[in-house]
Amino acid sequence: MEPVDLTPVERRVWRAFPTGTSVDLRDGTDDDPANGAAWGPGRTVRAEVLRKLLLRPAVEGDVAAVRVVGARITGLLNLHYATVEHPIRLVACHFEETPLLYSARVRQVNLGESYLPGLDAATVRVDGVLSIAGCRVPGRVHLGGARLSSFLNLERARLGTDGAADQVLRLGHSVIEDDVRAAGLHVLGGVGFSGASVSGQVDLEGAVLSCPGGLALDAANLTVGSDVIATRARLDGEVNVRGATIPGLLVLTQARLSSLRATSAEIGEVWLREGRVDGEANLLRGRFGLLHVPPDALGGTVWLDGLTYGALTPRLPARVRIAMLERDAEGYVPHAYEQLAAAFRQAGDERAARNVQLAKQRRYRRTRPWWARMWGLLQDVTVGYGFRPLWAAAWLAGLLALGTTVFGARPPEPLKAGEHPPFNALFYTLDLMLPIIDFGQERAFKASGGYQWLGYTLIITGWVLATTIAAGVTRTLSRQ
Repeated sequence: MEPVDLTPVERRVWRAFPTGTSVDLRDGTDDDPANGAAWGPGRTVRAEVLRKLLLRPAVEGDVAAVRVVGARITGLLNLHYATVEHPIRLVACHFEETPLLYSARVRQVNLGESYLPGLDAATVRVDGVLSIAGCRVPGRVHLGGARLSSFLNLERARLGTDGAADQVLRLGHSVIEDDVRAAGLHVLGGVGFSGASVSGQVDLEGAVLSCPGGLALDAANLTVGSDVIATRARLDGEVNVRGATIPGLLVLTQARLSSLRATSAEIGEVWLREGRVDGEANLLRGRFGLLHVPPDALGGTVWLDGLTYGALTPRLPARVRIAMLERDAEGYVPHAYEQLAAAFRQAGDERAARNVQLAKQRRYRRTRPWWARMWGLLQDVTVGYGFRPLWAAAWLAGLLALGTTVFGARPPEPLKAGEHPPFNALFYTLDLMLPIIDFGQERAFKASGGYQWLGYTLIITGWVLATTIAAGVTRTLSRQ
């Protein structure tokens, strides 16, 4: 039965409800919902009238729905704990009070292009789509613990006000069984996805989240079915994806982030092409299939201990990647060097992998006592810690020339007169330096005095250098 106290506009809405007919109240003079407080009685509908309609039981065969465009909705639309069996479509409307859908069970909600002081819909259950696309909401949007059977539409919505320092959009522990569509979203404050589950993808393309000094995006332990797309996004404040699971892509192409925390996150591919993290990038214990990180993408301190990745792109010289490891906040992190060397090795660039291993030894040397640093410096200069076998060959050739020249000028005395082969300075020096080869010269002749000390030096250095060369050859053969 139709109430007797309805206004003419409310009567139109009431009579349109059984067939789900849309009632468009726009008159073309000033249809901006932000200015809806000035709309007159011809565009005003009381929230209690809408509530009475929405709480009416469904009738078999009916397609009843509340579909109103361009209305000024006065009073509180209170659907707290209610079960609504009809679709709700209140588009381009001006709400004077924050709609209350806390723990409601609704079929579908579309508030697109409307003005709302806020939205309290924590733990709401929506059997279809929940849309606040294009809405302007100066207050908070509470959707924590919500469960949506379809997608959440936040495209082009403008939430919060200047100076907001906490979460304006709360989606913590929500379950969304489709996508989150938030391209062009503009939030003055933080967005919370902590513990949420999204079966599809999260689209933040071109989004602006501004929470300076705070959490612009809190997506700790977020679980996504496919990708997170944040192309050209501007995230002023920390982006926290700690413990998140993103099996597909995290696309930050042309995005700008104040800081990034991805500790213990598991992500298929991370793309920072033409993007940048201005501040700290904490990737401790992260597990990524691919990292696309240009050399200037990480502008601040990095945390890399425990970070693992299968591939690192774009392909750059080792010295460029090593420079990033030098900026690690924890100082010398052996695992970071080993992981980088493994990435180069997997890409087939063994030379770059050796350069990384050499850089690791040099970085480690700076942490040692002075006497250990001196010994390390000697190893570095002579044989490159064993990663420069050609250096060892050059030293070996130099010492061979030295020994040949010195012993050629003053041959050593034979051990047994008349029982020795002709002396050959070159092969005598080779006998001293090479531990395996025996030309019979060392057994037949023995240097004395200062030349004996030269012989000892050649024996020791020969062992070290020959072993270094053999190790280098072994590594080469094992790779082949």
